Parts: sequence; C-alpha cells; structure tokens
Amino acid sequence: TTDSPNLLVDLEEQEAWRRRLTVTVPAASVQAERNKIIQKLGGRLKLPGFRKGKVPTNVVEQRFGQALDQELLDKVIGDAYREALASESLEPISEGQVEDVDYKPREDLTFSISFDVQPKLELERLGGFTVNRPSIEVAEEDIERVLNRLRDQAAVWKPLEEGDPEDGNLVTLQIQRLEEGEASGESRPYEIVLGDGEAIPEVEDAIRTLSLGQTGDFTVTFPEDFPDEARRGEVQHLRITLEGRKTKDLPDLTDEFAKSLGDFEDVEGLTARVREDLEREAGDQTESAVRGQLVENLLEANPFEIPRSMAERYMESVLGDTSKLDPEVVEETREQLRPEAEKTVKRIL
Repeated sequence: TTDSPNLLVDLEEQEAWRRRLTVTVPAASVQAERNKIIQKLGGRLKLPGFRKGKVPTNVVEQRFGQALDQELLDKVIGDAYREALASESLEPISEGQVEDVDYKPREDLTFSISFDVQPKLELERLGGFTVNRPSIEVAEEDIERVLNRLRDQAAVWKPLEEGDPEDGNLVTLQIQRLEEGEASGESRPYEIVLGDGEAIPEVEDAIRTLSLGQTGDFTVTFPEDFPDEARRGEVQHLRITLEGRKTKDLPDLTDEFAKSLGDFEDVEGLTARVREDLEREAGDQTESAVRGQLVENLLEANPFEIPRSMAERYMESVLGDTSKLDPEVVEETREQLRPEAEKTVKRIL
C-alpha cells in the first residue's frame, strides 16, 4: 500500500501477471471535481425562469444528478487510475476492468481496477540442451522443378481450333442458369484453367464433353466439401457454351531463355544460381529447425505463465472477424485454440 500525493493505493499481485489496484480518492478531491462539473454545466444551461449561466447549484443537481454522478465517476476514476499507475510504475498491456466502485456524496471514493502487465522472464537454465541439426540436401529434382516453374511463368497461351478440352487448357465459357428447361437470367462469361479446381468437379466434367462452339444443358450438384456450407448438396441446371480453348506453350530451356531472365549468359549460369538459392534456403531451414528446438528446450526447462490477454489477442488475430459466426462455435474454437495460442506467445516472449 502506498500514498501518492492525492490517493491511497493498494497493489495486489495476482496470478499470471494480473494486477489489481484498489484506489481511495479523498472526499475533498471528489467534491472539488464535482463542483467543477456543476459549474461547467451550469454555465451552459438555459432553463425557464433563470438567466443563461445563472442556474443555482441545487437546481443543477436536482435536474441532472444522475448524469452528474456518471460524469464525475468517469473523470475521477480515469484520473486516479493514471495517477496510481504512475505512482506504482506500472504499464498495463490490457484494458483495465473497473470493479467494486463505492461512491457516496461527501465521502471517500473507492474503486478497484484489474489489468495485465508485461511478463518479466527469469530464465534460470540456459544451457545443457541437445539439439539435432537436420541435413537438408538439394537434389537435382529440386533444381529441375524450379527451372520448370520459371518456364511455366514465362509461358504464353495459344488458341486451339480443334480437339476436346483437357486438363491444363484455358477455356472460355458462357454459363446460364436454367429453370424448368428455360433460361433464367443473363448468361455470364467465365475463364478457367481446366483441372485446377476453379469450378466444381461436375461442371469441369460437363466442359470436357463439349467441342469448341458447342452448347449443352447439364444438371450439377455442389459437393459436400464445398466451402460455402449453405450450398453443399445444392442442385443447379446449367447451359454451358464452350467459346474458346487455349494451351500453355512453354519456352524451351535454352541459353536465350536464360538470358531473358536476368544476368545469365547461358543455362549453366541459370542452373548454378538456382542451386545456390536452394542451398541458401536449405541452410535457412536448418538454422530455423535448430532455433525451434532450442526454444522448445528453453520453454520446457523454464516454465512460466503468460497474461491471459496476450493469448486472447493472439487468438483474435488468428480468427479475424467472428461477429457473423455462431457465438457458441466461436467460443468452442477459441478454447480448442487456446493451448497452442499460449505456447506460441511463450515462444514469442
């Protein structure tokens, strides 16, 4: 318990870096602040039978007593909270929760406020750990995969005039909803890469049966794993027209292609750079794995608690906006996520 210039402050250290301040504000300070609020309000009031700014104090209190008390408490508690934090050299990391407000006119005001503070870690054991440094080697297949990805990024789409659609083709479509066999609404254009999962499987299967310029009517059902739960199992009748089909033309892996990508004289130079980049990434992965093991060992050897508010903030960042979701589902998800959230926060600390 400490005395600041104007307050009596009692600090209680609770579990998991929770702190509780019980603050007493002298009656004289409370009354002085109340008089200021009354004077300020009275100076703005214009009531029948009184000149503006000349409303008596007792009339102001009688007419606006409840509002006065609320404004008084907000002001006094806010100021006292900040003063108490300064007197105790505390820096909250969560919003203070005000509790047990005890206010009576012309008496001391007492309230409690709880909040979390930043943990101060005392790591007693920092050595004696065993970790395994994984060996991550760059294989020729890895280099070939990167080179093929570079070719794919430089590919161009070339129109095809004949043949049936196949996976990897870029198809241009017109799709229209049908109701009782008749068109409903306007036809909409689409462009998808067949086989990439951009459309539901039954729509892709329907497209594969069409020739260039051909139109067909199909009945499709949305799969049970469709992202929008409300549409799972939904049946639609569609009219699909295949308007165009293109294939991806990959450039050959030549010296000219290597030169087009940057400061490379030939394919050998490009391959060497790819190998160098992959080896550097592998080294980074190795170091990351070692650091991860060390952190896990440190946590196991030096257990500590974290403020609940830090885990709450982490879960909010992971879950995002949950305002439109079922509150019970959200709460259940939060409780499932909490152990991993607490562990992640400990790693960060």
